[in-house]
Amino acid sequence: MTLIPRATTTVRAKISALGTYVPPKLLTNADLEKMVDTTDDWIMSRVGIRERHIAEKGVASSDLAVEAAKKALAQRGWAPTDLEVIIVGTVTPDMFFPSTACMVQHKLGAKGAWGFDVSAACSAFLYSLQTGAQLIAAGAHKRVLVIGADIMSSIIDYTDRATCILFGDGAGAVLLEPSDDDNGLIDFIHEVDGSGGCFLYMPGGGSLNPSTVETVKQKMHYVHQDGQQVFKFAVRKQTELCLQLLERNGLKGSDIDAFIPHQANLRIINATADRLGLRPESVIVNIERYGNTTAGTIPLAMNTAIEEGKLKKGSLVLLASVGAGFTVGATLLRWAF
Repeated sequence: MTLIPRATTTVRAKISALGTYVPPKLLTNADLEKMVDTTDDWIMSRVGIRERHIAEKGVASSDLAVEAAKKALAQRGWAPTDLEVIIVGTVTPDMFFPSTACMVQHKLGAKGAWGFDVSAACSAFLYSLQTGAQLIAAGAHKRVLVIGADIMSSIIDYTDRATCILFGDGAGAVLLEPSDDDNGLIDFIHEVDGSGGCFLYMPGGGSLNPSTVETVKQKMHYVHQDGQQVFKFAVRKQTELCLQLLERNGLKGSDIDAFIPHQANLRIINATADRLGLRPESVIVNIERYGNTTAGTIPLAMNTAIEEGKLKKGSLVLLASVGAGFTVGATLLRWAF
């Protein structure tokens, strides 16, 4: 890939508030030992997860999204009616339509806002974040709500030990607005590779395989994954995009104050960090407590970084993700609060 310097925009978007939410119910490795043929030691050694939060029946992705959004709004002191745009990254929408963004707008009471969903699986938060940032950079809007929310437990087969150990439910929300200094979103690289779609997917329920009794019997409405293929692609491609992003901004891994990757697998995170030459203390990991919450992982990890004192105003931050599709993303920013 030829590296082309990005055009300088007149307006830089910044993250001005963060809110997160996970449902209270826990599913621990001890619980999973009673459900499938696995052990706590095996799960910890393979993926680094000890527990994950699971939504109760009847709770939708929009419900988690709204709770996270309320926290972000309260932190910034904005009313829902101050919002101009709502972007929701999710692979588990409340329903095919209307969009989850519509549900969030209504439940928040964000009168006058418009919005939409972004489907990019585990990269959905990063893709949504950059979409919102570009709306601000273009001068079209000044107050944007970006949410990553998923209830993965709604599409997981809890008799499939290869997938049921991985996923949890959760949401995170950030507010975007124009920056008046050097803090904010600096640069990004996104890429998709549709040839990898056969390695991580949910085959049932769309126009190709509409819902029928047979699709349900064949468990086509659950996540299907070839873990080995996903692992290899994730380490290689996530590293590649991050290196490209650092190179074109004249940086190296040791310059990064906080590396906040998608929390899918501890081995993927460690392998990427090693290849990037990151300082160990800069790598943010919370997968042990939450598992893979898909679009929720990066904002949840942002919150962990704040709690650990590793994310402060002016911190140079690198975000990275790989998801079904395959989708890949890397974002460079300076933390603004």
